[in-house]
Amino acid sequence: MHMTRRLSRFWRDRRGVSAVEFALIAPVLILFYFGMAELTEAMMAQRRLSHLTSSIGDVVARDQKLTDARVADLFSVGQVLMSPFPASSLRMCLVSIASDAQGKDVVVWSEKSNAPLNCPSAGAVVDIPVSVLPAGQSVIMSKASYEYNSMFKAVIPQTLTFRRTYYLKPRLSEQVTRSKT
Repeated sequence: MHMTRRLSRFWRDRRGVSAVEFALIAPVLILFYFGMAELTEAMMAQRRLSHLTSSIGDVVARDQKLTDARVADLFSVGQVLMSPFPASSLRMCLVSIASDAQGKDVVVWSEKSNAPLNCPSAGAVVDIPVSVLPAGQSVIMSKASYEYNSMFKAVIPQTLTFRRTYYLKPRLSEQVTRSKT
């Protein structure tokens, strides 16, 4: 009988309910917190990639002639713009594409950093929409990709690859030429 009374008192005692509830909810809240933090980081990396892709393309579109030194500087600037994220998985590509009178789009020159980014080589025929590249004109294509690795693999276990492509019309000439000097 004494044991039944103790057991009854134990079931009616509510002093530890909030601690038990917290113990059940805390892991979910912590996972949610880290998930939101990781999502924010990934979005920041994606925005930086967009910014650097448009920026390096814009600088090329403002030139009349692109030199080796300028290309090296642009790819260095791209890496700086990606910081504080590590630039080891950053891939960049700058391409000049010209369309002839019949609308055939051909790569005039191509420069890439940290290789394969499906960057077309010089002389390759590509298909650019007429709304972007009308016949008889040229355009600068700036491409970049970035592989984002989550710090918390429980939240985002796989690598996310962000890709951006921008098309910019040359501003100071009909076409940006490439010089090796």
